[in-house]
Formats: sequence, structure tokens, C-alpha cells
Amino acid sequence: MLGKISEIIDNQVFLRLTIDINNQSNLVNIHVVFEDGTKKIVGEIVNVNQKQMIINIVGEIKNNQFFPGFSSKPSFKSNVRMISLPELEMIFGKQSPSNGQTFFGYSNVYQNYRINVDINKFFNQHFSIIGNSGSGKSCTVASVIQKLFTSTPNAPLKSNIFLFDAFGEYTNAFSTLKEKNQSLNYKVYTTNTSYEDTDILKIPVWLLDIDDLALLLDVTSPNQLPIIEKTLKLVPILTGPENEVIKYKNDIIARALEDILLSGSNSTKIRDQVIAILTKFNTSQLNLESQIVQPGYVRTLKQCLFIDKSGKFQEIELVTEFIRSFINSEAETNLNKDHKQCYYTLANLEEALEFALISEGILKSEKVYDEANVLSVRLHSLANSNNRVFFEYPKYIDRNGFVADLLTDRLTGKKCQIINFNINYVDDRLAKALTKIISKMIYSLAVENGNRGSIPFHILIEEAHRYVQKDKDIDILGYNIFERIAKEGRKYGVFLGLITQRPSELSDTTISQCANFLILRTIHPKDLDYIRNMVPNISNEVLQQIKSLQSGNCVAFGTAFKVPTSMYIEFPNPSPNSNDVDLKATWY
Repeated sequence: MLGKISEIIDNQVFLRLTIDINNQSNLVNIHVVFEDGTKKIVGEIVNVNQKQMIINIVGEIKNNQFFPGFSSKPSFKSNVRMISLPELEMIFGKQSPSNGQTFFGYSNVYQNYRINVDINKFFNQHFSIIGNSGSGKSCTVASVIQKLFTSTPNAPLKSNIFLFDAFGEYTNAFSTLKEKNQSLNYKVYTTNTSYEDTDILKIPVWLLDIDDLALLLDVTSPNQLPIIEKTLKLVPILTGPENEVIKYKNDIIARALEDILLSGSNSTKIRDQVIAILTKFNTSQLNLESQIVQPGYVRTLKQCLFIDKSGKFQEIELVTEFIRSFINSEAETNLNKDHKQCYYTLANLEEALEFALISEGILKSEKVYDEANVLSVRLHSLANSNNRVFFEYPKYIDRNGFVADLLTDRLTGKKCQIINFNINYVDDRLAKALTKIISKMIYSLAVENGNRGSIPFHILIEEAHRYVQKDKDIDILGYNIFERIAKEGRKYGVFLGLITQRPSELSDTTISQCANFLILRTIHPKDLDYIRNMVPNISNEVLQQIKSLQSGNCVAFGTAFKVPTSMYIEFPNPSPNSNDVDLKATWY
């Protein structure tokens, strides 16, 4: 017996010691049991001196099971003793992982005690790994994933883990998995276009919907979405048979010109706008050199745009009649039909956008023109930049085939369990768009799966505070894809793993849906306060502990852990490329 209860305040028990504390090893964080007949209440020692011990109540043991929290408090007559090994196993699990468990690390409190975690309770939820730079986040991620595949006899061969690697750190960490199990396959996509021996990340342009293009083109107003919608309707038509393409182009150009001719503007403005459109948009049939035939003479369309000395446009009726001859009443009807998805390029998309702009009559309003034209500028910049390679997919493929291809080793044709997207070589804006677009495709595929949840997907995002933010998506699109996955993904088998050094910069909605947390050393007061408010059942003692954790050590919370668990995560083998720069070796 350790001592007698002297006071109970809230969930804290004050114990007057009856043992010689000088003969004991360090008892802080050790668990004790308050036993009164059949009633067993479990506490954790948080403070001790020569005379007194302070113990936090953490749970109860009933019917040989441990339950976090408590429905009653210990009586003053309770026998207070150290927890036994069988009771400890009720809290932290047995030492040998059973089927459906994976090894995480070793307890920092109980020497050499292995922490084995139930796979369903951890990986069947969204989770977050938090810690300052240098605290061991990358090594923790690598170790947890390595152990998932190697710490139990049966590796999860049907797993689908997509990792967005912000710094290109993890290639080394997972490259040797196949040596440990020939059925395991790991695949890397890079955004470094100079790498010849690694697949370059490429997304088929035709799989991008309105929302995807809005993200890619950094849309700032909902008013820009109809232009994108019109573009996506036009592009399959404008990449069709040439004779049909000319008809549609003629119709679009003619309708835009008719609007200008009937606008009531002054003659000079009308002429200039007509010339501007026909200079940029024309076909072999409708252009400035098209011939207008009249009895006794033939003139070009350009010649008919002549304005006399009095400022009058003498041939406006003739020109209007000629333009109207190209309007095709069937074109608009056919445009609104569902067209079969087809192969096209960024250049095709850019052309479709240009025709969408004039078909929407953007010349009528300077404000509308400015909002719409910025899309054209951004798409043109993308189509003519080095980043266009990420959208140059070599052949037609549908979304299901694309995701299946991501999960297939291109040399052996076998399934890959881990897919690493190294997004280190593009700017944050494009990296964020790519991460959202691919995550949305994965989520949409899972939602449409008739056998709900039968194909689980895990999306792990390194440096999540860069990409999983409370941004303008909700105002523009009506939703944020990561918030949608966080709220609805579990029922479809899509799970997020957020790895971050700044949890306070994450989307509140997304991180609030995380059920498990591995928290490494965190110092920033704002982040600590955020953790205090977001993580359930976290005490001031644990927060103080988090501030001084050594690298590779963490405190784990959540549904997979019955009590806050301090543990050391083994160094991964091989390790990620996340080591600090050795200045002594470099400088000297």
C-alpha cells in the first residue's frame, strides 16, 4: 500500500505517503489502482514529494476491462497500490501483437513495454501527427507505415495509401519494403521534370471538372464558373470532326458579331470590335477576307466595314445579313447535350475557353470582361509554361482507370500499396491544386463504389497546413474537399492523415474530425492552445510534457489509445531524407 487518501478534488486524489519514497524509482506517470472490494479505479501519478503524491483519475476496471473516464471516485478507505501487469495490459494491450494490431513504439513510462495499436481503431479514423520542425514527424510517419507492413505476419496487401510528400523525403523510407515482402510494392511520382527514372505526375486534362479547373485557374469569383462550364461543354465539340467544328465556330463567332452589330454603339466602336474578333477568331468560311457577293460586284467583309466621312456605317445591314447566315439554330441545342468524354489537351481547352468567352458576350461589360479574361490569361500561362507537362497524359483513360493506374506498378503490373506524390518541385499554389484535385478524384471514386467502403483509401498529407486550410473554396465552390472528406469520408472508406507543424493554421473543420493524434514536441503557444482546445481529455501536465519531448517521442491520444500514452517511436529503417544540415561538416 502506497499511502492513505487525504483529499479528493475533482479528478485529483492527494495521497499521504506511507512508503519511503527514497527507496523507489521515479514514480511520475506510473499508474496506480484504488481498490475497495470489487471496485477498481485507475489513476496516474502526476506529482510526488517526500510526503505526498498527487494522482489523476484516468479510468475504471470492470469485468476485467479498462474503461477511460470514471463514474465514481475512490473511497478514503481504498487500498492504493501499483498497477499489475495484467491490469496494465488492459490499458496498453498485450506485448505480442495479435491479428489486426500493429506495433507503434515503446512506452516512455514502463521500460521496454511495447505499444501495439488496434488497426481498426487507428487507421479506420482520420488522424493527425503534430510536431515542430526537428521533432521527428517524418521519422514517426515513416516508422508507423513501415511497422504497419512489417510488424505483423500478414501485411495489408490491399491497402491504398496515397502520400503527398511536400519535401520529397519519403522515397528512401519505403524503397526497401519489397525486400521484406515480395508482395509489397511502392511507387513514386515526381514533379521534377528532369528525372528520367521516375514517373512524372500527370493528370488527364479531360478528367478535370468545373471545380478542378476553378482550383487550377485560381478562380476568385463565382461569376467565373459559368465560363468554365461553357468551356467544358465546347471542348469535346471543338475537338470533333473538322466539318462539325467549323459549323460550331461559325455559329459562335456569328452570334458574338451579331450582338456587336446590334449593340447600338457608335460606328467606329462597332467596326473595331468586329475587326478585333475576326482577327482572333475566324474560320476558312468566316473571316475578314470572306467575300460578300452582291449583284454586279464582290467585296470582302473587311471592305464592307468602311465608315464614311460623316461617321456612318453604310453597309451595316448587308454585313448583319451576311453574319446571320452562319448562325446555326441546332448548335445551341446540341451544345447542351451530354457529350462523351474524349481525349484533349491544354491547347484544346485554351481554344474552347476563348470561344466560350466570346459566346458569353463578355465584350458587353468591362467588369465581366476583366473577370473572364483573367481565366484566359492564367490558362494560357499554364499551357505555355513548364508546368504543362503535368497535364500531358499520353492516352485516353477514364477516372477509374486513372486511379487504378496510379495503384499499379508500371514494370510488373502488380498492385502498389503506397503511392508517393513528390510535390516538392512546384510552387505551393500548384501543389495545393494538384493535392486537392487528386484527393477529390479518389473521394469521388469511393463515393460511387456500390459496395461502400470495400476499397479503403488513405490520403496522407505532409505539411498539411499548406494545403488543408480554411480557404475561399467554400465561397466559390460551396465546399472544401478536405473538409468534405473529413466529415463524410469515413462512411465511404476515405481517411485523412494530416502531418503538420502548425495545427493552428489547419482548417478547423478538418482537424476537428481527427479521432487520433500523435503529438511530438510542440512549443508555439498558439499551437499548444489550439491542441488544448481540439484534443479531448488533455491535461496541463501533458501539455507541459509536450513542450519538452525529445525527438522521436510523442504523446498519443484518441480512440486507439485508452489513456494519453507517452511513447518512443523507433527510428525507421531506412529513414526518410529529413536530416538536419551538418554545418560543421559543410562549413569546414
